[in-house]
Amino acid sequence: MPVMPFQVALWIELLAAGLGGLQGALFAAGERHRRIDVLGVVVIGLAVSLGGSLLRDIVLDQPPVVIWKNWYLLVAGASAVLGMALQPVLARVDWLITGLDAIVMGLFGAIGASKALSLGAGEAGALVAGVIGAIGGGMLRDIILCLPISFLQVGTLYAVAAGAGAGVLVVLVRFGTPILVAGLVCVLVTSVLRLLAVRFGWTFPEQRALRSR
Repeated sequence: MPVMPFQVALWIELLAAGLGGLQGALFAAGERHRRIDVLGVVVIGLAVSLGGSLLRDIVLDQPPVVIWKNWYLLVAGASAVLGMALQPVLARVDWLITGLDAIVMGLFGAIGASKALSLGAGEAGALVAGVIGAIGGGMLRDIILCLPISFLQVGTLYAVAAGAGAGVLVVLVRFGTPILVAGLVCVLVTSVLRLLAVRFGWTFPEQRALRSR
């Protein structure tokens, strides 16, 4: 059965891109010792905002949508500059940014996984595409700044939340669930798991080897 990609209104995608730009600016504010200039803030904002979509399309061998459509780049870049200017105000509503970030993760995870399925990818490949779409921006940001890749460190189930949501979407689609319903469930699962992990500090245990007696 053909699978259609999970789609939302353009304004929702642009809102998500804008949020990524704001997050990039807030992250840059925490790296003051690196003396990041305005151009650097814009680059970080673009990476956080659009990196997941860019990497997803590269993995799926598709034309990167963020390159072929002007609005994504413009909104993400402008939001990064705005976030830099309003950083003292935005820092006070960090809880709101975290909540919106969780929703955006679920949104881009659903788009990535469903797009992979629509192109004929297998279930495992669709799961990977969904996770890349959800967290690729953070990965690209860390690479640009020569930082440890955040989702590989002990943390609040960042990639796990994205994988859980994308995995649920893949399973629901294979059982014939309409893509709109499956996509919304993906967003819900990702958002709730991410927020609960942040609230209660849930993490995977740190690596350790079995000790011989």
